Amino acid sequence: MSTRHLLTINDLDAATLLALLADARAAKADPAALHGALTGRTVLMHFTKASTRTRVSVETAVVRLGGHPIFTRGDELQLGRGEPIADTANVVSRWCDAIFIRTFAHADVEELARHATIPVVNALTDDHHPLQALADLMTIEEHLGELQGKTIAWVGDGNNVFHSLAQAAALAGMHVRIATPAGYEADPEIMRATAAIALDHGGSITELRDPTEAVAGADVVVTDVFVSMGEEAQTAAKLEAFRGYQVDAALMAQAAPTAIFMHCLPAHRGEEVSGEVIDGPQSVVWDEAENRLHTTVAVLRYLLG
Repeated sequence: MSTRHLLTINDLDAATLLALLADARAAKADPAALHGALTGRTVLMHFTKASTRTRVSVETAVVRLGGHPIFTRGDELQLGRGEPIADTANVVSRWCDAIFIRTFAHADVEELARHATIPVVNALTDDHHPLQALADLMTIEEHLGELQGKTIAWVGDGNNVFHSLAQAAALAGMHVRIATPAGYEADPEIMRATAAIALDHGGSITELRDPTEAVAGADVVVTDVFVSMGEEAQTAAKLEAFRGYQVDAALMAQAAPTAIFMHCLPAHRGEEVSGEVIDGPQSVVWDEAENRLHTTVAVLRYLLG
């Protein structure tokens, strides 16, 4: 059998996606039942980008399953300091059972996976964040029930987090609307492929400019920071471009009465979301953050058996 990887949500099919969510629910309901599933297994976590939720949830998931996590920062391996990615992949594959990598270029993660003989998991790149998308769908399912036919409204940057959420929602047969200012749309190639997948599963992808149009009647409203890691030099320009895209109480009022608000965190209150929304009764951001742990447990079980 070829080695399984999770580099993007497109590495999954619809049945596997739903099975992962079911396994995550089981892990959340009875965490002790899975203890020892990774006894004797070692997981390398190589993060060149800072992290709170991803680092702590992955490390906790490995420990909860009885495995041993090894965490390294960008300056702690020869990778990136002259050693080819292929060489690192070959060496680490002799010692460890899986690699979680959080870095900038998605191509680097793809190269790592090409040469590794153990599972490689994308813990965030500039293009994708599949672990976050799994937690998002789990959270929607918890609060709203069946995913098929639900509408997600994304307001803000067409970034890596959105790419993965759209891909996951497409597999689940959901309808996704994204409102972005000109110049900050999602990657067109990713969107074309995702729209085709959505259509195959009874969903849809709609790209808009007007946040109100995107949110109207939606079941889920999602946003992310306007200025991501590595974009600090663009802060002034992006904040100006995203003026009018804040998810505030007036915008949330356009969604369905039972709508929930989600944000992958960290959040900048007063920029992409108002305090009254993220700290209000429709916000499920803490459940969303918690579910990063349970879906990571499910991913580890899926990849390592």
